[in-house]
Amino acid sequence: MQKIMLAAKLHRATVTDRNIEYEGSIQIDEALMDEVGISSYEQVHIYDINNGNRLITYVIPGERGSGVISVNGAAARLVERKDRIIIAAYGMIDIDKIDHYQPRVLLLDESNKVVERQGALAFTSEAMS
Repeated sequence: MQKIMLAAKLHRATVTDRNIEYEGSIQIDEALMDEVGISSYEQVHIYDINNGNRLITYVIPGERGSGVISVNGAAARLVERKDRIIIAAYGMIDIDKIDHYQPRVLLLDESNKVVERQGALAFTSEAMS
């Protein structure tokens, strides 16, 4: 048996742009994608902390190190620039691995710079210290 579990999360990301005319998706700084393990075109859930809106879309990479978080297409109507959002990706985990499983989580500041690493990433940041 498998369960759907949180795989990766960018917590309190700041929306830097919104583009209603784009076909769809959310553009995320590629460095952030790499660190939490989110892939291009992967489905993500977005939770807007400011207004409570929730949506599902897919990811496209943004310029590495830019801090870009741009919500595009119809979803752009559900957020505003400077809104704080949670970006969550989920995956299937074998039930016998759940006890030791931890997602990869980054807490971000208002410039989308990493403030804290949690879950599986907490261990890698401790090793770097």
